[in-house]
Amino acid sequence: MIRRLFGKRSQRSLEKRARLMDAFRVKYANFKTLLESNSELLKIIADIEGKLRGQMVFGLSYIEAQTMRSIFHCARMIQCLEHMAGKPIPGLNRALSDIHRQIKAEQGNVPAPKISDYTLDYDIAESGIYQISRESVESVGEKNANICEVANRVGLPVPRGFAITTSAFHRFISHNRLEASISRLKQKLDIIDTETVVQVSGEIQQQVSESKVPEDLAEAIYDAYDRLQQTAASNGDVKVSMRSSALGEDSSLSFAGQYLTRLNVTRERILDEYVAILASLFSSRAISYRLHMGIPFQEAAMAVACQEMIEASASGVMYTRNPLNPLENRIQIHAVWGLGPYAVDGVVPPDVFILEKTEPVQLVDSRISEKTVRLSPAAEGGLLEEPVGREHQKMACLSEDQASALAEYGMRLESHFGKPQDVEWALDREGRLVILQARPLRVETGEAGARTHLTAPVPGFGILLEGGAVACAGVGSGPAFHIHSEADLLAFPDGGVLVCAHSSPQLVMVMGKARAIVTDAGNIAGHMASLAREYMIPTMLNTVEATVRIPNGEEVTVDAFNGRIYRGRVQPLLDSNLKRGGFMTGTPAYRALRRRADLIVPLNLLDPRSSHFSPENCRTIHDIMRYIHEKSYQEIFQLGDHVTGRGKLSVRLKGPIPIDLYVIDLGGGLAVDATTVSSITPDQVLSVPFKAMLQGMLNEGLRTLEPRPVNFGGFFSVMSRQMLTPPNISVERFGDRSYAIISDRYLNFSSRVGYHYSILDCYCGKTLAKNYINFEFKGGAADDLRRNRRARVIECVLTAMGFFVRTNADRVTARYAKAEASEIEKTLDQLGRLLIYTRQMDMLMHSEDLVKEMADHFMNGNYCLLPAAVQEPETPLSESGGST
Repeated sequence: MIRRLFGKRSQRSLEKRARLMDAFRVKYANFKTLLESNSELLKIIADIEGKLRGQMVFGLSYIEAQTMRSIFHCARMIQCLEHMAGKPIPGLNRALSDIHRQIKAEQGNVPAPKISDYTLDYDIAESGIYQISRESVESVGEKNANICEVANRVGLPVPRGFAITTSAFHRFISHNRLEASISRLKQKLDIIDTETVVQVSGEIQQQVSESKVPEDLAEAIYDAYDRLQQTAASNGDVKVSMRSSALGEDSSLSFAGQYLTRLNVTRERILDEYVAILASLFSSRAISYRLHMGIPFQEAAMAVACQEMIEASASGVMYTRNPLNPLENRIQIHAVWGLGPYAVDGVVPPDVFILEKTEPVQLVDSRISEKTVRLSPAAEGGLLEEPVGREHQKMACLSEDQASALAEYGMRLESHFGKPQDVEWALDREGRLVILQARPLRVETGEAGARTHLTAPVPGFGILLEGGAVACAGVGSGPAFHIHSEADLLAFPDGGVLVCAHSSPQLVMVMGKARAIVTDAGNIAGHMASLAREYMIPTMLNTVEATVRIPNGEEVTVDAFNGRIYRGRVQPLLDSNLKRGGFMTGTPAYRALRRRADLIVPLNLLDPRSSHFSPENCRTIHDIMRYIHEKSYQEIFQLGDHVTGRGKLSVRLKGPIPIDLYVIDLGGGLAVDATTVSSITPDQVLSVPFKAMLQGMLNEGLRTLEPRPVNFGGFFSVMSRQMLTPPNISVERFGDRSYAIISDRYLNFSSRVGYHYSILDCYCGKTLAKNYINFEFKGGAADDLRRNRRARVIECVLTAMGFFVRTNADRVTARYAKAEASEIEKTLDQLGRLLIYTRQMDMLMHSEDLVKEMADHFMNGNYCLLPAAVQEPETPLSESGGST
């Protein structure tokens, strides 16, 4: 009977523990999902801001796809926050519904594409207006729209050709009744794993490949081909190159290498190759990308660019700026014999020509390679590799005049599109230069910590700092002004360079005045980075040492291309700064995006402490996500509050630390199963942040056999406070247990001992944008003045470590975010030391002078609490993470 009784109790205890652990895991899982959607939304906002510069072709499908993705991720964030809070948040749902209603009302004003033709010729115009332009991107895709823009508005030679439109694609899909079948197969993608994607991709591609081109579409394609044949200069059969021109391709959506290109296609093969290109829309890579980006099947459509095949004697690519550094105001041309794929794919080492953008352009350097083979069109269609004659192997593919003429073309393209261009070109048998493709040049910049430099420094100017991540490219110059508080923001001078430890949306207060922004830490996809792009301010984040290396008040020049900050005003860089154009700004698509962006991009909720920071004041998607992001940290920060009185969830940590610490493992935090043991040791901890904090707590410099020093004034202050203060009036005694809720990358630490508590909440993972530390300290047993002095010691140390800190009486709140995992670990080590160092310190704080003295002791690695004690320093703060 006793065994049965205790057995039942034991079973009930296990069931209760399992329920409670599930509740903890749900809260944590929702927090991680919320952060993922937050990151995706920031990417969407950054992409929309990029399009609003007017330098890239896009259509209405792009606008609708980004809108749907924004609403989806915003709704998911709301749902996650509600699950974390354990209650509905009607204000947020109302705010999103209001925005959604405005979007639906605005959608009625967006003109639908009117082109129903299956093919459109490149060179046919009606009443002086060409059939294909940037306005027709919705029907022909970005690639077709770009090349026709080059021909019809820039006036450069391009191959004759025609576009097979998205209307043709929809006709093919509907004729073969593929839409329902594809949608049914895509239901299997709910469990997004590699095997499922590959299986679904294979089935869809097989169905597409086995489908027939409807007769009316086939006739339209043949007719367009025959029109090319009739106007051909040669008597032979015309062959064409067929390139994918999917919606979103050659724009911000990186489908590079996922769709097909077919070269030297005969009339007999044109329909088969067309079907093959359509099938490539459903490659496993393309499906995975669209799923990740939230692009629905309805928004995925394939147009095809059909161009007369150029029998090229030489081909290659041209960059109108150095692709590794656009501040190098030179044009690069890469050339090989034969067709261009051997240059693009790196099969043959190309000739390289460097030209200065002068009037006229000047060839300043050329490097001629040995080219032993070339790719050529076969007479019967298709391609073949041929040997290059010995006399041509080391000969330049282009003469100086030809290279100069091509560079002139590049300058005209850059001027028209308003930004550097990546151009594919060919030199035909008659010596005519032809532009095959033109798209925005994707500029590579140095990443934080990489310490690589894209071009040589400007001579004659000292460099203060190198490295960092570019949030907004450009060059800016002015006096450096360090920001530590709101008071500093109010004093920020017009034309200054803002220098700050961390990125923060609150910096928007002075973005209208700033010439550049530099921070020690931050994320290029974060809220502040988004605002910087909106204001178009050159911005470098994650420089690590900006606040230390850049003197306050000194004039500096920020080179947000090469990741350098120079001492003084560097006029050559300012003169070469890119001028931003905007050829899309007058189009209907741009105006539609501008209206839609007004409901998504602007950020109005800047200060979480403001009474304005509420769901009722959320007017955009960005506002909602900012509110949720802030409140989610508060919810996860309070996770430790749910431990007390919740039954046996934890195991005790055995170690030489002066607190009674219990651990709750959400998964992956311990090397042992917590349900099978009653205690653990520090060496059994796997959790990255918890391990780092314990390392600080167990620091040898803090292990002393001496009793804690006692100041008798402080001691009597404690005694009188306990005797004279009635229960529950201005004094709160907390529990004696401390808890650490952990996973492999997460820590929520709550230490509630006697009359003070400290809470630390942290995520330390591979994604910089998700990493953060939230810290709070409050209380003490001494009088108000002594407790305040201890709080200010903590404030001094945390500020030196790079935290944003607020102190009110005896309460300290601090935040450290968007740092590399290694920096988070170093900071947690210091926090572990600080928690032990400041224990019972309030009783010692009899003098105001001790605030600075105690803070200095800690920062110098001297952890003895005896004032003016002389002891060999252990490890200074400046060498263990954080900045002094």
